[in-house]
Amino acid sequence: MDYGIPVTLDLPFPEAVERTRAALAEQGFGILTEIDVAATLRAKLGEEMEDYLVLGACNPPLAHRALQADRRIGLLLPCNVVVRASAGRTVVEAVDPQLMVRIAEQSELVTVADEAAARLRAALDTLAG
Repeated sequence: MDYGIPVTLDLPFPEAVERTRAALAEQGFGILTEIDVAATLRAKLGEEMEDYLVLGACNPPLAHRALQADRRIGLLLPCNVVVRASAGRTVVEAVDPQLMVRIAEQSELVTVADEAAARLRAALDTLAG
């Protein structure tokens, strides 16, 4: 099962992170959480890995609609967007919101997931274009 919406960029990691934030903001997503996985693994385990950042993106109107349909959907929020270094390039990948529908099996979530997916794809298309 494919669960991500990916794009690979010929940009340095820091620039890709900033452009990703801006592209998400243009689509109405704010960043609720930020996890620097590489820094965490280095600090807690002494392990090194490539730059790897998880952004917890949230579009408040879409989150509200999803929560109205199913209060338990908060278990699947926010929409995670990963920015990671890969072989001299940067990969940006967003979770596919259609997972909400498949996991929750709530037909009321279909339109919310469709809109969230369209907005995330538009943000990633902006990065690729």
